[in-house]
Amino acid sequence: MARKVVVLGEVRDGSLRNVSFEAIAAAKTVAEGGEVVGVLVGQSVGSLGQELVHYGADRVITVEDEKLAQYTPDGYSQALMAVIEQESPEGIIFGHTALGKDLSPKLAGKLKTGLVSDATDLELAGGNLVFTRPIYSGKAFEKKIVTDGVIFATIRPNNIEPLAKDESRTGDVASLSVEIKDLRTIIKDVVRKASEGVDLSEAKVIIAGGRGVKSEDGFNPLKELADVLGGAVGASRGACDADYCDYSLQIGQTGKVVTPDLYIACGISGAIQHLAGMSNSKVIVAINKDPEANIFNVADYGIVGDLFEVVPLLTEEFKKLKISSS
Repeated sequence: MARKVVVLGEVRDGSLRNVSFEAIAAAKTVAEGGEVVGVLVGQSVGSLGQELVHYGADRVITVEDEKLAQYTPDGYSQALMAVIEQESPEGIIFGHTALGKDLSPKLAGKLKTGLVSDATDLELAGGNLVFTRPIYSGKAFEKKIVTDGVIFATIRPNNIEPLAKDESRTGDVASLSVEIKDLRTIIKDVVRKASEGVDLSEAKVIIAGGRGVKSEDGFNPLKELADVLGGAVGASRGACDADYCDYSLQIGQTGKVVTPDLYIACGISGAIQHLAGMSNSKVIVAINKDPEANIFNVADYGIVGDLFEVVPLLTEEFKKLKISSS
């Protein structure tokens, strides 16, 4: 059954987030040969339209307004509802990001339709679209089938492979004029607390520190290793509670949920709340002085030792590998 599917392209600091391309790949599966329509919302975002087309969108609609320069649920929901009313899609796909998690329930309520949130896989089986999503803090998975109404889902970053970029693809990029009014929230200024560099939720490599780093300076060896590997630095709640780092780096049940290709846990004991945020990583390496630490139960590779000795050694070896391969 061919469907029209709308995909929200998420823009941050003037660039499209990688989850936008993953959402297009998911939308292609939902569309079953139908049309995938990319949507860009913001201020001066029209120039990014062709990039969505290169990753698989058939055409793109932009909604631009100075009131949309920063995300607000009121502003973005007005913009998206105008697009949905114009296009009447059978499917809607967002990334399961901070924006997607906030906006998708609001739109689902307005549309009076269901929502499959935080999907990690999507497949066609028995004539049905089957979404897989984790439950019970990642200890189990459930299958979801949409039986009625619009197929509305958010997908977890780093789980669905984007289509290969094809710069020869072309598609129409059209603007839609929407009157953005009656905003209850006005963003005056944005103060970023997160560190510069790779986005934690989309990072392919994450080096995470726990209470074992002992201090704020204890994160320095982890940052150096992350720089060598082109990764991001994360933390357990224990490290954040101890003021070793900002809560924006927290990974776990009450922090960010991540699924990188490589997760290196340094001085992290492995509390169940932390495991809920990273246990679905493709390869997990644990470094801990305690051989009985719970983190070793989920690790693919374990190193029993002092992180302040092990991490610098790893950094030097990876540097050598990069030099030899260049």
